[in-house]
Amino acid sequence: MKNVKYITATGVFATLIMIMTAYICHVPIGVNGGYIHFGDTLIYLAAALLPTPYALVAAAIGGGMADLLTAPVWAPATIIIKMLITVPFTSKKGKMLNVRNSVALVIGCAITVLGYFVAETIMFGQWKVAVLSMPQNLVQAVGSAVFFIILSFALDKAGVKRRFF
Repeated sequence: MKNVKYITATGVFATLIMIMTAYICHVPIGVNGGYIHFGDTLIYLAAALLPTPYALVAAAIGGGMADLLTAPVWAPATIIIKMLITVPFTSKKGKMLNVRNSVALVIGCAITVLGYFVAETIMFGQWKVAVLSMPQNLVQAVGSAVFFIILSFALDKAGVKRRFF
């Protein structure tokens, strides 16, 4: 029964990640075709609620589909980067907002910035061009982290994890 619950939640998270990334608060910015969004907030939430394999799938599908709809050239890099940002999180603690997940936010931000730096360096053939988008990637990652903190605090107060997961 738990597998059905996790598979269903994975599908719901993948859909929400895609919608939040591609359409809601989707703000184009920067020189390399990037955009600011809060889809990573939902990736962080998925990683704090679901066992790692399910969170990896939700992040890959949600982020990948968003890029296929808005900027397809980025989809392969996004799928890898979004999967990687789920790895430092844990769903095994009683609350979503815990010490490990707080540290995971910092690691996730670093993975996002460095991951897209590597992807852009490969795509554009020069690291100097990739450096230009590092600030926007940092703003996007930190903004998502702040929203995660706010949402997970509220969801922990409401006992969401205990009731549903």
